Amino acid sequence: MNHAPSFVLGNAPKTPPRRRSEWLWLGALALGLLLQLGWLQRDVLAANAGLRPTLEATCRLLHCQLPAWHEPAAFSMLSRDVIALPEHPRVLRVQASFRNDAAWPQAWPALVLSLTDVNGRSLGSRRFLPTEYLGKTPHVAQLAPNQASQIAFDIVEPAPDVVAFDFRFD
Repeated sequence: MNHAPSFVLGNAPKTPPRRRSEWLWLGALALGLLLQLGWLQRDVLAANAGLRPTLEATCRLLHCQLPAWHEPAAFSMLSRDVIALPEHPRVLRVQASFRNDAAWPQAWPALVLSLTDVNGRSLGSRRFLPTEYLGKTPHVAQLAPNQASQIAFDIVEPAPDVVAFDFRFD
């Protein structure tokens, strides 16, 4: 009769049930930690273009909301103009049209308008929120991909020698 050690014969003692349950609890706790970290970093994760489709599908299943997509660089200026209004001295009419070129719907952007004089010196810069340049709360909260919009609003001319302007989305 062969008296080989039990590990050679494959008669190693089985992991006791208590040890298995400890590993299951450890796995559950690690998963819980990952879920909490994901929840705390949801804005950062939702801003990742690669993860966005997976997160949207997951939120559809779990009935949760992702933060709105925010990519100001994806707004394209189609036309823009700042003109003096002859009937209203020192008032400038700002007109612009832009399009959302992002892959997802976006909230209306903030619009930064900078005015300069003939020497390139800044005469003023201001950040306009959607409620300021639309005159009211927008009837749609988000612009769909490839959706274009036109805006027009009046501002007080900061100096009589405004010759250039610059638009930026924020």
